[in-house]
Amino acid sequence: MSSTGAGLLQVGVLLVALAVVHRPFGDYMARVYTSAEHTGVERAVYRVAGVDPDSEQRWSAYALGVLGFSFVGVVLLYVVQRAQSLLPWDFGRGNVPPAVAFNTAVSFVTNTNWQSYVPETVMGHSVQLIGLTVQNFVSAAVGMAVAVALVRGFTRHRTDRLGNFWVDLTRGVLRILLPVAFLFAIVLVATGVVMSLKSGVDVDGRTVALAPVASQEAIKELGTNGGGVLNANSAHPFENPNAWSNLIEVFLLLVIPVSLTRTFGTLVGDRRQGYVLLGVMGVLWSAVLTVIWAAEAHGLRPLEGKELRFGVPGSALFANSTTATSTGAVNSAHDSFTGLGGGGALLNMLFGEMTPGGVGTGLYSILVMAVIAVFLAGLMVGRTPEYLGKKLGRREVTAAAVSILAMPTVLLLGAGVAAVLPSTRGALNNPGAHGLSEILYAYASASNNNGSAFAGLTATGDWFQASLGVCMALGRFVPVIAVLALAGSLAAQQKAPVTAGTLPTTGPLFGTLLTGSIVLVAALTFVPALALGPIAEALQ
Repeated sequence: MSSTGAGLLQVGVLLVALAVVHRPFGDYMARVYTSAEHTGVERAVYRVAGVDPDSEQRWSAYALGVLGFSFVGVVLLYVVQRAQSLLPWDFGRGNVPPAVAFNTAVSFVTNTNWQSYVPETVMGHSVQLIGLTVQNFVSAAVGMAVAVALVRGFTRHRTDRLGNFWVDLTRGVLRILLPVAFLFAIVLVATGVVMSLKSGVDVDGRTVALAPVASQEAIKELGTNGGGVLNANSAHPFENPNAWSNLIEVFLLLVIPVSLTRTFGTLVGDRRQGYVLLGVMGVLWSAVLTVIWAAEAHGLRPLEGKELRFGVPGSALFANSTTATSTGAVNSAHDSFTGLGGGGALLNMLFGEMTPGGVGTGLYSILVMAVIAVFLAGLMVGRTPEYLGKKLGRREVTAAAVSILAMPTVLLLGAGVAAVLPSTRGALNNPGAHGLSEILYAYASASNNNGSAFAGLTATGDWFQASLGVCMALGRFVPVIAVLALAGSLAAQQKAPVTAGTLPTTGPLFGTLLTGSIVLVAALTFVPALALGPIAEALQ
């Protein structure tokens, strides 16, 4: 079978697998977040934490819960890294340097998993297990909780309550992420992924690093985290040994974001609403995959930096999916992609990573864009815009605007400052347009909480550690606050009746409008930067 045929077969198998689980898994997640019952384990967690699981919170209290929990997570993860030498399984690697520890703590708590260090030589197994892996679970659960809170804003009326953050967080971890990750950790071990508490093994006189990879690989992809236990990430044969493991990992990073569209449709009582969002996500995901695949298959460097076990199709599929979600895992060097191929991966992030986006973040991001799209349609016909029975006035549109403008603001400011700093030139491996693409990619990855890197930028200096950390924090928490404020405003409203002037949001017209809005916002914001970077390189 030709490389193209094998690649198309992989895509076909992936889409069939996602279609099979979409309905049952999406409906299951809807039941998780609407159930009135608490399991025994959950009640034990609530007692220890001092939480009343039957009480609900206003949007402001929900937001404070998110921020407070995340702040404590940053502090604890920083302390664990700085005290690594006191922990077992540190293998003499010593305490993590302060700048690296700060960047890593913010990175994993924000679900970014940007790594400015070599895991095999910096992190011991204890930090990986009790620090990084724990954040892989809870940071993903935070994103899902915020998405569910926004959906409640659409489904509830005349109330100031959005649910309980601590309950949503606990259920996301215990009922969704933990059991699925446990199952697929076993599956990955069966495909050949390594699972060991040893630091390494001698092979022909050389030490090859080992780690408890499979348990972390499963949640790394399922929670759209992306941080590798080994430096080569999913290009390493211990993390991703063959074509089957590669396909399973792509499935894992897509399954929750895709299935959440079904959860949304079920919760709002109209599954057609979810199908529209899924259709928009699918169209943009397929379009960028086509661009990356075609560019790499016919470019001047079709195999450089691509893992030869997977070839161009496997590299393109993984690169497209990992940047279309907020995963950031890589099975090939994006820096070695052609100008157009690398530009496609960058464009996925500039879309706001809602095609289909990260765990939870993809759903609430595309819902915010749906609000913007309906608002634009209302302006065109001269009517007060409504979405899912809620009027979109000044407060709602302001919150949506803050959410979508936060990422471009911190991205362009961070990249702009970095581009003019004299020290940046020494950190770049490539001059000219490709060098600018490396800077743009780094700050897009941080601001979108993606975590992947072009790998051509040495981002170990204190400036990059600090500035990228700030971009990760602002790129995560400013939209979260705005989304929860939007949810609170929507929940306080009475449901508006459907009239002849109500814009239908379940058909191809609205799907086209939403797709156009996503592309338009990205184009108006980023075309000048893209023209100087990947577009200029592609034309050369």
